[in-house]
This record gives sequence, C-alpha cells and structure tokens, in this order.
Amino acid sequence: MSTKRVIEAYFDALKQRRDWSQALREDMTFVSHVVPQKRVQGRAAFMESTRRFYSMIADVELTTLLIDGDRGCALTRYRLQSPTGPSFTTEVAEIFAVADDQISSLEIYFDSSPFPK
Repeated sequence: MSTKRVIEAYFDALKQRRDWSQALREDMTFVSHVVPQKRVQGRAAFMESTRRFYSMIADVELTTLLIDGDRGCALTRYRLQSPTGPSFTTEVAEIFAVADDQISSLEIYFDSSPFPK
C-alpha cells in the first residue's frame, strides 16, 4: 500500500470511528512538539498518552496531504468535544513515516491554547 493510502486510511478510520490503531506499527515512535515536548515509544504507550485527545474527537478533516517517498505531512482540522464544555476546533500539522504498510512514526505540531486546562 502506498504511503498516501496508509495515511488516508488512518484518517478515514478516525473519521468513521473505526479501529484506527491498527494503522500503527507496534514499535512506532510518537513525538508531540507542544511544550513540554513529549516522546513515547510503542503503540501501547502512544495509545495511553493520547487517550484524552482521541476520546474528544468529534470530527476530523484532512485539508492537505503532501507525500515524499515513505514520509507524509498532513494538515488537519479537528473538532473536539470536551466532556465538560463546548466543542472547539484546532489545526494540527502531522508528520508521518510509513513502513510495511503501517505508520512507523508520528510527530505533531499544534497550538495548545484552545484546549481546556
């Protein structure tokens, strides 16, 4: 499967609330470049460290996808629903690496100010 198709399938699964975690390699690396920076190794650690974010996704829109070999950059817009407040929108830049038809690394950049404290 092409890098583009792997990344698109991940976002399709997110949007349709299907099991998107299978798009991730077991040994994946995740880096959040929001202060303070967070780095985790492995799908299980990623799932645990991002559980709150993923549980709040009401909608996701893939606005731009640039591909260069086994790497991709996605510009996305998430509508998030806080359990205790109104929904809000955030723009995210996501850098992917793909190996063996799965996401082997994911790095994200976004403004954390809209997030509830």
